[in-house]
Amino acid sequence: MAQESILNRSVVEFVEATAAKSPTPGGGSVAGVVAALAAALGEMTLNFSKGKKKLAEHAAYHEHLGHRLARARAMAQALVADDMAAYEVFQTAYKLPDGPEKLRQVQLATAAAIAVPREVTKLALALLADMKELAGKCTAGLITDLLASAALAEAAARLSDYNVRINLPSVADKAQADQIKAASAADLARAVAARQELEAATTDMLP
Repeated sequence: MAQESILNRSVVEFVEATAAKSPTPGGGSVAGVVAALAAALGEMTLNFSKGKKKLAEHAAYHEHLGHRLARARAMAQALVADDMAAYEVFQTAYKLPDGPEKLRQVQLATAAAIAVPREVTKLALALLADMKELAGKCTAGLITDLLASAALAEAAARLSDYNVRINLPSVADKAQADQIKAASAADLARAVAARQELEAATTDMLP
């Protein structure tokens, strides 16, 4: 399925495409979709909170956050296509005849395959920070949607860590591979901690 059209399909069609015997969309593309849904749920929480009299003091913040979340959603959607494109580059590189040029292309393709999930993780961490701040400035009835946004952001970071790690054996510089693995693990730990902190801070808002 073409990269540019995948997000224009229905939910059912996307799920069917993911289930099909095809490498894309796969875990990396799903991570991007999950991050986009995290942003979308944050936007939903925000949109139901904007304009409320008791939250009037946060109007400027709400306006600013609205733009941030819309950009985050667009970025996550773009990363879905980027993941699919990175896989195609990777696949093409491995089909080249053995030799220096193949080794060079494989390294470039591997870098791209790692860069996309690392970007998804950065986006997920930013979303978690935004949801933590929004928690005290939103309508209480939307707290479960806010928490769902945080849970999805954490999931996107975890999926991205998996996708980083699976590509590490192809990195020629093993010291660099170890650094990438450690950075990804640290970011995942940050995502888990952020979601846990948000849940702890909102415990009294849930039955």
